Amino acid sequence: MPKKTILERFDISEQELTSLVDKNPSLRGIMLGYVAEQKFHDLYLNNPNIQSAVKDDDHDRKKKGDRRIIYKGKAFVIEVKSLQTNTVKQLADGRWEGKSQVDGSDRREISFDDGTKLNTTLLKRGEFDILCVNCFAFGGAWRFVFAKNEDLPISNYQKYTPEQQSKLIASLVKITWPPQSPFISDFFGLLDSMI
Repeated sequence: MPKKTILERFDISEQELTSLVDKNPSLRGIMLGYVAEQKFHDLYLNNPNIQSAVKDDDHDRKKKGDRRIIYKGKAFVIEVKSLQTNTVKQLADGRWEGKSQVDGSDRREISFDDGTKLNTTLLKRGEFDILCVNCFAFGGAWRFVFAKNEDLPISNYQKYTPEQQSKLIASLVKITWPPQSPFISDFFGLLDSMI
């Protein structure tokens, strides 16, 4: 017997689910995030040069990253994020800009080389290799931009020590379409440059 759809299991119509998603930004954000991870997987991770693509448990706080892949024999950890829809705008010349929240959903303690510790949701330099941001909010098309972890802007929060600032990625990162440095749309070109 075929598995029931989510609509059948919840006994709601497509229109009712659409209305729920439209009325609840948190639900919309969660759904969009998981759909984006699946779209990223479908569009990029079925490439014959990818020997393995794994999704870790979302609740494992020790592992950061939404996908772990092996590309041409090298392992990469990819963090997949979405645009904050309330920051998205289309400019007069047709370009798009917005911001992506680049942090974790759970707080955890991070230790630094200067001996300090910090309880934060911010992601650390080196915790993953590539940031992937879905740009669906830029006009409703499934497009993605990518940047190396090491090229992302760092936190400038004044209550952090200089050491902490230098090791923590900024919580909000500007995204544009067409992409601007450090972001590019060529995922495999970026992977090849990192091998």
